[in-house]
Amino acid sequence: MKPFKHESRIGLLALAAGVPGTLAAFVLLWTGEYSALLRWTVSAAIVAGWVWAALAARASVIYPMQTVANLLAGLREGDYSIRGRSHREDDAVGAVVREINQITEVVRYRRLDAIDATALLEKVMEEIDVAIFAFDADARLRLVNRVGERLLGRPRQRLFGALCGELGLAECLTGDTPRLAEFDFAAGGARWELRRTSLIHQGKPHRLIVLSDLSRTLHEEERRAWQRLIRVLGHELNNSLTPISSVSNSLQTLIGRPDPPEDWEDDLRQGLSVISSRAASLARFVDSYTKLARLPRPTIETVDLPALLRRVAGLETRTPVRLGGGPDVTIEADAGQIEQLVINLVRNAVDAALETRGGVEIGWTRSADGRVEVQVIDEGPGISGTANLFVPFFTTKPGGSGIGLAMCRQIAEGHRGAVTLDNRTDVRGCIARLRLPIGGPAADRTPEAARARD
Repeated sequence: MKPFKHESRIGLLALAAGVPGTLAAFVLLWTGEYSALLRWTVSAAIVAGWVWAALAARASVIYPMQTVANLLAGLREGDYSIRGRSHREDDAVGAVVREINQITEVVRYRRLDAIDATALLEKVMEEIDVAIFAFDADARLRLVNRVGERLLGRPRQRLFGALCGELGLAECLTGDTPRLAEFDFAAGGARWELRRTSLIHQGKPHRLIVLSDLSRTLHEEERRAWQRLIRVLGHELNNSLTPISSVSNSLQTLIGRPDPPEDWEDDLRQGLSVISSRAASLARFVDSYTKLARLPRPTIETVDLPALLRRVAGLETRTPVRLGGGPDVTIEADAGQIEQLVINLVRNAVDAALETRGGVEIGWTRSADGRVEVQVIDEGPGISGTANLFVPFFTTKPGGSGIGLAMCRQIAEGHRGAVTLDNRTDVRGCIARLRLPIGGPAADRTPEAARARD
């Protein structure tokens, strides 16, 4: 039976199924005492019924399968309007047709969703203010949006299939990401944030490149930084120069009087003392700003963190600093800068704890992602707000310089780390957290660290 098609096999099997009954009818008919007319008439009827039953059996099997095939072909061709029908919904054929119809409906809705999502994605890609490129495994351009076209100065028809080196984007396919990169495009922009990821398009691997122009953002941030700096400098200078000018004018008037009072020398000494005090305050402010602006790059070495924390805890003499438990860990960092950072955190914690006669504790933990967290916990009154704590020259302490926490953050970010200060949730007090990569700045390649570095 194998050489025959499926339809032929069904017909032959249907005919074969009727052979025994047909032969038995012929034997009974032709061995009995019947007339010749009756014999031939009945024989013709038996043969016709036999053939008709075989063809009907063949059709009842083949036609539903052809219907299913047509439905599947329409589904394959993307024609989701075709639906199958069956005379009965409660038999096997009706169940198969009904399931195919439901599958077609589901696929149709998903196709519509995919079309809508693709249209939305294309619209977003065209309207978003970043350049998007997709390169295949051979580093040839396969996708570009309108900003990318404008950046490269050519229409996408001329860009498709070009090698990344020919487009000046070879640097985009290597190195860390995200990171800052510099490209000299004719359309403008010099500093860019480069992001790269992998994707599958049409069953093949591609690399997606996203370039964000940071020039305007950086210029705006630089302008705002200068404005903030000028406001701070102007405020501090006015705080010192205004009384100096006022006292100087008063002393000049006093000295110029033809008949000065008897205690004029005391007034002169007090005025000069005020001038000296304000000049010293101004000098301290300038010195603090110089320290913050001239923080050197870290000199990386192997640092025994528990030993460093024990040494810092021993430096504080105003109140005992408890040293909590922690794992033995060494980090790659600048020992001097990290020690100064922790000293600042401990000094702030002790200042707060002295207000409530509370305690201070230092602890540290090691995480599974290759980072260490140092915690400085105090039992002080807490802080009312954390928004401006790390702003340079902002302070809530009388006589404070406002550079301690700003310098802490600058040191932490120089080591690809971070420092935070939050109120405790269990009891009154604050907790300062210093997070650093154990392997040093070069070993920390997470996106969060790269954004902090940039």
